[in-house]
Amino acid sequence: MIPVFPDTKVALKGKKGLVVGIANDQSIAWGCARAFRALGADLAVTYLNERAKKHVEPLAQALEAPIFMPLDVMVEGQTEQVFERIAKEWGQLDFVLHSIAFSPKEALHGRVVDVGRDGFLKTLDVSCWSFLRMAHLAEPLMKNGGTLFTMTYYGSQMVVENYNIMGVAKAALEAAVRYAAAELGPKGIRVHAISPGPLATRAASGIPEFDELMDKAQSKAPARSLVSIDDVGNATAFLALDGAKLITGGVLYIDGGYHIID
Repeated sequence: MIPVFPDTKVALKGKKGLVVGIANDQSIAWGCARAFRALGADLAVTYLNERAKKHVEPLAQALEAPIFMPLDVMVEGQTEQVFERIAKEWGQLDFVLHSIAFSPKEALHGRVVDVGRDGFLKTLDVSCWSFLRMAHLAEPLMKNGGTLFTMTYYGSQMVVENYNIMGVAKAALEAAVRYAAAELGPKGIRVHAISPGPLATRAASGIPEFDELMDKAQSKAPARSLVSIDDVGNATAFLALDGAKLITGGVLYIDGGYHIID
């Protein structure tokens, strides 16, 4: 007989998710949030600061997000406040999308061997440690298991010109995903690093010669196509489904196959 899947196998009805990292309607996090919502999930959405709020608030309204809060992971206590609000209003959490990274300009634009200690620590703090902190806070709310997502890039594995210290941070982040997956797996919590091909996002605009990087990706990728935020969102949302419950600890490349080409 052909099985009849419950909704949770093919949709996210009744699931609660936190989306961190929407800056505008070009953000990878926005593409993911749309896909989560299209599958029926209820979303909590954060914004970086008051300046970002005007860009993010209409998007949160479009998502019908009942929780909309500021979150700058460098501000003491803000991360905890978001999770406390979720615990109070929902009492549960089924997935978290961590789509943030930061490196001070002087650290990002210089050689890795020249990076100052302060720049290094800020880069790793925002780009890696904040994900582990969110995993720690999400764990007690994921009573029936759940999914943690973070965003990485090919420059974690191979030297990509101008990616510099962010490549080091993303390599640490991917290792954090593996260790978190091993530690949280017994509780039914899976952990994923999502690795999109180059996208014209606000975050990417800080990388020198990014247009050249995108041209190279399009010409060399087997699919001969650049990835979109919707491509990333749809693939990410699939991993939040119960049907993907035994996939964990890895890096999912959504790049038209670029990572397999020399």
